[in-house]
Amino acid sequence: MNKISKIENLETRPSKEEAEEAVRTILSWIGENPNREGLLETPKRFIKAYGEFFKGYNENGEDVLSKTFSDVGGYDDIVLLKNISFNSFCEHHICPFVGKAHIAYLPSEKIVGISKLARLIDIYGHRLQTQETMTAQIANAMQKSLKPKGIAIVIDAEHTCMSLRGVKKEGVSTITTRFIGEFETNENLRDRFLRLIEKG
Repeated sequence: MNKISKIENLETRPSKEEAEEAVRTILSWIGENPNREGLLETPKRFIKAYGEFFKGYNENGEDVLSKTFSDVGGYDDIVLLKNISFNSFCEHHICPFVGKAHIAYLPSEKIVGISKLARLIDIYGHRLQTQETMTAQIANAMQKSLKPKGIAIVIDAEHTCMSLRGVKKEGVSTITTRFIGEFETNENLRDRFLRLIEKG
């Protein structure tokens, strides 16, 4: 049987009412009374919040990067955005992971508005994810849309599925990286990127 894609899942997803009823079931399962005053509106609020948390399923990362500019005045050096705050949800426990992303690219023939790069992180962050997959998705979207000479990504996050449950280790930083093109082959360029993101 073929695996159903995310898009197909969205087209056949349950109704809002069915989703709210599922929340009531979970409330009952944990030992709560979903009919008590404080919880009467919780299923509606929960579904609305999840609509915000997972709005990335309604957007395409490559589309966000589709508007580019070729007039760069001869600029041919690193374009870097660092300390981009983001939050996402672990696909294994549906617990948040929160952190910062640092992304850079070496333009080839075109550049993109810097806000679009920050939005790209939000699109993939607002899905059920692993940090490793999110890092790869950001890099792949940049590669397909911008075709730059190189891409460098570092994501640093704390996972609440590890800090609030399980081993319960707070303050553990998970770091994932992706280097493509000249950032992969040119050690000096890669080291320069790493030094730049380490500066205050």
